[in-house]
This record gives sequence, structure tokens and C-alpha cells, in this order.
Amino acid sequence: MSKNPPKYLSTTNGCKLCAPLGAALAFKGVAGAVPFLHGSQGCATYMRRYIISHFNEPIDIASSALGEKNAVFGGGPNLKLGLTNVIRKYRPALIGIATTCLTETIGDDVARFLAEFVREVNDPALLPRLVRVSTPSYAGTHMDGFHAAVTGLLDTLAEAGPGSDSITLLPGLVSPADLRHLKEIMAAFGLPAVVLPDYSDTLDGPALARYEKIPAGGTSLADIAGAGACRAVLEFGPTLNGFQGGGELLSRRFGRPRHTLGLPIGIRETDAFFALLSDLSGRGAPPALAAERGRLIDSLVDGHKYLSGKRAVIYGEEDLVAGLTSFLAEIGIRPVLCASGGRSGRLAEAVREVCADLLPEMPLVRDNTDFFEIGEEAEQLAPDLVIGNSKGYPLARKLDVPLIRLGFPVHDRMGGQRILHLGYRGAQRLFDEIVNTIIARSQSSSPIGYSYM
Repeated sequence: MSKNPPKYLSTTNGCKLCAPLGAALAFKGVAGAVPFLHGSQGCATYMRRYIISHFNEPIDIASSALGEKNAVFGGGPNLKLGLTNVIRKYRPALIGIATTCLTETIGDDVARFLAEFVREVNDPALLPRLVRVSTPSYAGTHMDGFHAAVTGLLDTLAEAGPGSDSITLLPGLVSPADLRHLKEIMAAFGLPAVVLPDYSDTLDGPALARYEKIPAGGTSLADIAGAGACRAVLEFGPTLNGFQGGGELLSRRFGRPRHTLGLPIGIRETDAFFALLSDLSGRGAPPALAAERGRLIDSLVDGHKYLSGKRAVIYGEEDLVAGLTSFLAEIGIRPVLCASGGRSGRLAEAVREVCADLLPEMPLVRDNTDFFEIGEEAEQLAPDLVIGNSKGYPLARKLDVPLIRLGFPVHDRMGGQRILHLGYRGAQRLFDEIVNTIIARSQSSSPIGYSYM
């Protein structure tokens, strides 16, 4: 699992996205919030385009729109003017301010600019809550920006108070369909939950007669404030252990019990999630969810013959890769390469933990990598399929194997925001798609073809 030194110095088609993009996604999961990028207009335009192509929803991301002069003399005046315009036009409850490579490189003192802005406005009734995060892309991936925004929200808004029965759930970057299912699961166990962030409505809403500048939905500011008194905090992400993130902040500052779990993809990881919910609620798995587990096991019996021994390349966010590795190993597919642009240093350990007792040998694990390196290694591994986001389509095309689209972004197919992969229900959907993809591949490549299983 050691990594050979690269034969080149540059990144070629990175297996990651920009840190401020991840922050903007997280801020979109807060009620009444407007994401604001302190940097050039091009950054906001690029990120809007990327997010829209996945969610198929309009999204506004404000910008301080720095130009050449500001790169020399500083972006403070642009930042203040941009905030003033956003307040006048949107009347937001919160503005999430994320820095970009430009403003971090020139050394803008954003904290001082914001303090000056608050004094200059001098009217608390006009001021929304301001949350600032440092997210230069050269310091991390979109997932680092996402977690930084969640941590910044809790750092700024969470308050101490008398203990409540509420559970704070930090799911990470999952789909709106996953968020809705998670809320359904928590309710089925009788656990009041605050999901942060919750963009299940703001980035996947219904068709409306009039355009809403700020879509309805999202985690309320009051619920975020109450996270400091929650009964427990649940955080998905095996690579987050020790990370100074939202769960760690609530644990350290407010003494909230922190439970870190893998993404509940497949039977084993979902079982672990449900076991914790049973402990917290004092009740067993609801019958409807137990029935979903039974149907999933039945389908594994029916479909294992199509998948046994197949080989897969997986890429994407580190925690998603670890979760998919566990799921593929338990359904009979052998992951041969697990890759991510993340650089937490914990991916290899997370993969080892989820598949050590399921696979005859460990897959290759590559973190802080790009698609050039992934492609070089994948050619030697003869995979039967590739699993990840749409950025891997050129790789799958070159290898001439099917691509199972999952994660962010899915921008060459419809419905990326509705891909469910968490819980038994999500595993069922994913299992059926993988089996049918393998069957279709065999069917289309057969010299005679066949019309039934």
C-alpha cells in the first residue's frame, strides 16, 4: 500500500474540488443563509456552475469580486461593499464568508474587515449573523472546506445551555435524498435530531411559481445554537477521528458525547449506526427498517453469482471511499484500488478496518492523488467497473468498463441530487444498479445475446 514517487510535479485532473466550493455547499444547508466568497468573481461563477450541474437547482453565491487593483491594495473595501449589497438585496439571516486562494495569498485580514464592518453598520437589527472560514484551495479539498464551514457555524452559533434530548447529526457531504432518509430514520427511532447542514430542500426543492432568492429549508439558527446542549453528537466519517471538526468542537467546548461512525453504506456499517440509535433511544430497530434489511439480504442471495470475484476501482471523498469499500467487500466485489484526492492520512487505516476480515488481501490505497495516477494504476489492475463521480468518466471510457456514478459531482446524468446510498434502502438501490450494470455488460458483449437471467 506504499505510494511510489510520481514521475511529474504537477497535479493532472485532481480527484478533488475547491475548498470554498465545499464551504458554499455547507452554508446552503442553513436556513436563511447566503454563501459569500471573498475573492475574484471567477471563483463564484465556477462554483455556481459546478453545483448547478449536479443539483439542477439555481444557486446564488455572492462575491467580493476582487480585481487586479484589489490584489495589490487589499480587498477590504470590496468585501464591505459586497456584504452591504447582499444584505440589501437578500435580507439573509446569515452570511457564510469563505476565503479563496487570492485573498489568503495576499493576506487579507478578514476578521478585522468584518469587525470594522459591524462597527460601521452600527445597527444590530440590520446585521445578519456573519460566519467566517478560511478555505484556500491550496490548503485542502472541497471536503476540508465543507467541514471547516460546519465547524465555523458551530463555533460561532452554538451555545451552552441545559441539556436537551436532541441529537446533533453531522452527516458530511451526502445527497439530499440521503439527508431525507436520515431524518426519517431518526424519527423512526423516536430521536429528535438536528441535521447540520441540511440542504435537502434548499438544493432539491419543488417547482415554484416565483423564484425565491433564498430557498426555504435548511437547519435553523436556533437549532445550531442548541447544538451546544444536545444529548449527543453523531458524526459520519472514519477519517475524521482526531480532526478538529464540528463533533470535536461540541465535545471539547460543551462536553457533548461524540460518536464517530463510518458512512452507513451496506449491512455492516448500517447495523453499527442502528445499534447506536438503539442504545440512544432504548428501542430496537423499527419493523419497517428491519424489513428493509431482510429484503436486502434476500437480494444479496439472489444476485451474488453475478458479482462474485468482480474487480472495482473506487474514488472520491475519503469517507465515501471507505464506506463503498466495506459495501463492495460484503457483496463479493473485490476493490482493487481505493483512491481519493483527500490527504487526511487516515484513508488507508479506514479501508483496512472495514475490509480486513472480508478480503483475501488489501486493495491499493492512494490518497492525495489525481486521475492521471489513478489511470496509470488502474490499467494494470484490470477492473470490471469503476465507481465514483462524473470526473472519472474519461478513465472508465479509456478502460472500457462501466462507471457507476456516485458522490459529487454527477454532472453528466440526471438526478445526482436524488442518489440514495445510505441505510439498507440505499444499499438496496446501489446493489441493484451494480448487478444490472454487470448483467447489461455481459449481455451486450455476448456474441449471441440473451433475453432473460
